[in-house]
Amino acid sequence: MENSLFVKAAFSKKVERPPVWMMRQAGRFMKEYRAFRETYSFMEMMKNPELATEVTLLPVDLLGVDAAIMFSDILVTAEAMGGNLSFHEKIGPVFSNPVRTKKDVESLIFPETEKAFDYVFKMIKLVKQRLNNKIPLIGFAGSPFTVMSYLVEGKSSKDLQATKFLINTEPEIAKLLLSKIAKVTTNYLNGQIEAGVNAIQIFDSWANVLSWDDYDEFSHFYINEIIQNLNRKNIPVISFCKGSSVFASKMAQAKPDVISIDWNADLLAIKQQLPQKIAVQGNLDPFVLYGSKEIIQKKVLRILEKMRTESGFIFNLGHGIMPDIPFENVKFAIDLVKNFKNES
Repeated sequence: MENSLFVKAAFSKKVERPPVWMMRQAGRFMKEYRAFRETYSFMEMMKNPELATEVTLLPVDLLGVDAAIMFSDILVTAEAMGGNLSFHEKIGPVFSNPVRTKKDVESLIFPETEKAFDYVFKMIKLVKQRLNNKIPLIGFAGSPFTVMSYLVEGKSSKDLQATKFLINTEPEIAKLLLSKIAKVTTNYLNGQIEAGVNAIQIFDSWANVLSWDDYDEFSHFYINEIIQNLNRKNIPVISFCKGSSVFASKMAQAKPDVISIDWNADLLAIKQQLPQKIAVQGNLDPFVLYGSKEIIQKKVLRILEKMRTESGFIFNLGHGIMPDIPFENVKFAIDLVKNFKNES
C-alpha cells in the first residue's frame, strides 16, 4: 500500500489530492451500523471478527474513504490486563475493578499477545482479504495515559479527578501502571502490524486535562517509548491527542510520521512549525457537519485551500463524528475532498 494516497501523504510525499478518512467513520450516524446494534451489543460486534469486519468496511463501501480503520476499542488492552470491562448505553465503558493502589497495579497481568487479541488479529486478516489492496487499513490503540485514566476512574470522567489525584499524590504508582500499559500496547500494535495493518494511530483522548509538564511526564514519555519500539518500516504512525494544538511540538519529539491536529489550531501554522518530515491530519470541527451544505463546503474548502501546496496532509476531523450528524453531510464533505486537486 506504499503507493496509496493515504500512505504517501502520511510519509509527506507529494499527492494529487489530500486523502480523506474520518475518526469514528464506522458508527452510529450510519443506519447500517444501527441495524447491527439492534441485534448485537458493542462488545459482541467488537469481539466477533466477521461482524467487526462488516462494520469496518461500511464507510469504505458507503462513503468512499481513502483508508479504513479497524472496528475495535481503545480499552481492549486494559481488559486483556485484567480489567473487568463492560459497555453501558449513555454511560460508556465501565471497569468494575478500578485500579487505585500499588496492589491493584501489581495484580494486572502481561497478557499473551496472540491469545489475548486473537479476535483483533483475525479481523485484520479478514478485512485485508476483503479490501484486496484497494485502500490501506489503519490499526490503533489507546495511549497509556488515556487507558490508565479509564482504569483508575472506572468509567468516563470529564475532569479525571481520581487520575489526577493519583499522579499528584502517588506518581510512582501511576508510572508503574503506565509502564505496564505501554509494554502491553507495544506488543499489541506490533501484533496488528504483523497481522497486516498498513498504518497505526495512537489515541490519547484525555491528554487535554494535563498541564504541559504532566503531559510530558505522564503521557508523552510513554507514547515515545511505544513509537520507538514499533516495527514501523513502511508503516506510518499517527499520533492523536485532544489538545494537540497545544502539545504538537512535544508530540513531534516522539517522531511520529503524522500528528493529528484539533480544530483550535491554524493547521498550516502548526505544519510549518513541525519538522519537515512530519505530516499533519485534521482538522475540521465535527460540529461543522451539522451545518448546511454551503457552510460545510465553505469550511472544508478553507482547509483544503490553506493546505493546497503542502506535502504531508491528510484531511480528517479534529475529533470523531457524533452519532446524530446526518450521513449525507459526512458524504458531502468527503466528496468535496475527493474532488479537490492540489497544485501540480
